[in-house]
Amino acid sequence: MSRFAFFLGEAYRALRRNAAPSIAAVVTIAVTVLLVGVLVPVLDASGSKTNDVRNQLELKVFLFNDASKGEINSLQNRIEGIQHVESVEYVSPAQALKILEQRLEDKSLLNELNSNPLPPAFNVKLDDPDNLESVQAALSPPDSTGKPQPISSAIDDIVTGEQTQAIRSVTGAVKIMLLAIAVLLGIASLFLIGNTIRLSIYARRREVEVMQLVGATNWFIRWPFVIEGIVVGMLGAGIAVGIMVVAKAIIVDPLSDDLTLIDNFNTIAFGPLIASLVIGAMALSALGSGVTLRRFLRI
Repeated sequence: MSRFAFFLGEAYRALRRNAAPSIAAVVTIAVTVLLVGVLVPVLDASGSKTNDVRNQLELKVFLFNDASKGEINSLQNRIEGIQHVESVEYVSPAQALKILEQRLEDKSLLNELNSNPLPPAFNVKLDDPDNLESVQAALSPPDSTGKPQPISSAIDDIVTGEQTQAIRSVTGAVKIMLLAIAVLLGIASLFLIGNTIRLSIYARRREVEVMQLVGATNWFIRWPFVIEGIVVGMLGAGIAVGIMVVAKAIIVDPLSDDLTLIDNFNTIAFGPLIASLVIGAMALSALGSGVTLRRFLRI
């Protein structure tokens, strides 16, 4: 316990004697943590919205109006048995007309219809949009001539939507871009904090040499620096967290009720995010101090 108190006192004295490098490290960590703390909810919300868009992609299987109830039930069972099909929803002509009425701004247009022109259909939801082609091929396998033929005579048409491929391409590119941003952010954070700590320790290399000359062990020299790194990381993360708390209370929370994009930031829990940022900053600073000091411990 007395040794830990000694290490703590040495770390405190080092922070006071080397105020400029310590402040630079604190500011660097604060900026990095703030950047990570802002981008993590943004990336999470963007990824969540991308997945929502992808999950809305589905196949529509239109049936002939004269399809019997037995044919419809049999076809539904067959579609549900196809691999990668998550669910199958039957939409009758009456239900389709109600859906159309809800989507139309000018509902008086429906009064001009003498009959319901909408056919019965199945909405086929997939477990993954990337399996759309395989499910479509299972619904219309090729015949002996190589021409696709529906698996049932009740099927009139199978529609994937004109924008399906574009949506899949765009959302796929967004997911790759978000992953690349996350990786680059992590690498940049490591280098930024590591270089700042390296400069701080380099300014005190003579102190390390003197301690080695008087017989201090490597870990005896290293512990004050590690504790100093923990303190610096905690201070930097504390400043960043304070800014984030104020920004959340002043900006994010008031706008979340009015803007859907802002509301999506709340998909990630704020408490665990803050705890992760503080612990991560402290661990990274302590690790950076210990690892960086290795080169100065070699005689």
